[in-house]
Amino acid sequence: MSTAVVRTSQAWWVQRADGQVQRVRTEAASTADLLADRSAVDQASRAEDGWEELGSKELLSPVTTPCRVVAQMVNYRSHAIDSGFNPDLVPTTFFRKASGSVSGPTEEIIRPSHVQLLDYEVELGLVFGAPLPLGADVTTATLGRYIGALVVANDISARDLQLPKTQFYESKSYPTFTPLGPRLLLVDDRDLASLERLHLTCTVNGEVRQDSTTAEMITKPDRALTALARFQTMAPGDVLLTGTPGGTALRSPGKALELIGSLLPPEKKWKTFFARQAKNPAYLKPGDLVATSISTADGSLDLGTQQTPVRAATTEARS
Repeated sequence: MSTAVVRTSQAWWVQRADGQVQRVRTEAASTADLLADRSAVDQASRAEDGWEELGSKELLSPVTTPCRVVAQMVNYRSHAIDSGFNPDLVPTTFFRKASGSVSGPTEEIIRPSHVQLLDYEVELGLVFGAPLPLGADVTTATLGRYIGALVVANDISARDLQLPKTQFYESKSYPTFTPLGPRLLLVDDRDLASLERLHLTCTVNGEVRQDSTTAEMITKPDRALTALARFQTMAPGDVLLTGTPGGTALRSPGKALELIGSLLPPEKKWKTFFARQAKNPAYLKPGDLVATSISTADGSLDLGTQQTPVRAATTEARS
């Protein structure tokens, strides 16, 4: 049975469905430590007294840093179609994000001064509870040996940096570009068997932008971990972002425009492309409020909802 845990600067807390919290009596300083101290979490969840309102406690990312943040690229059928790919031919591909990009579930997303095309991507994060060794062959039956928790993630992306440079690390690694939380949902084998029932949504200023389920994943978590283990180990507390559904601001311009663009000199091609993208109102702007949530329809698995406002970088912005 899943257990929801939230983190503040004072402590880790078990959170019930009614929102009330119970302090976890643990010395855990990191997510890895907390996952290793499951008895303390279980004791808090069973407490009959001492439950309190969360109140003004500020929630932090339940995934502590430093940690590895690895992400899957184009892993939902709808996103593949939006991106101009055949979903039946998309390979399993990974990229890294700096752990310095991790931020809390209500923290502001800071748009750097040189970025104009800021995009959102709601994603399911798999948090490792045990080491993933090189060569691991993971199945649905053994997924629980490695995955200890789930978390809501938003893979914020600077498209005007990502596309012309044809790389992901810089464009997705600025501070606040990986909001995580609010909940660290500790799960067992039975919960993991229900992963395909999870519903992901992303709204901007109340307008639904992304609305899908994990059932449309191209590479499922067990196969993703097996592919990752060919070259990358993962440690407790590390997180794998499993891709985003369709509905992001960036979409393929269509085959006809792609063909025309391929005939242009690179400088003119990108100038034309970005001029078109600048007219797209879906990109995030200062003052926008992004809400991302993941849960099953019956509420048996509920990772909570992020509420992250967007603002432009200033001299006071996080460095």
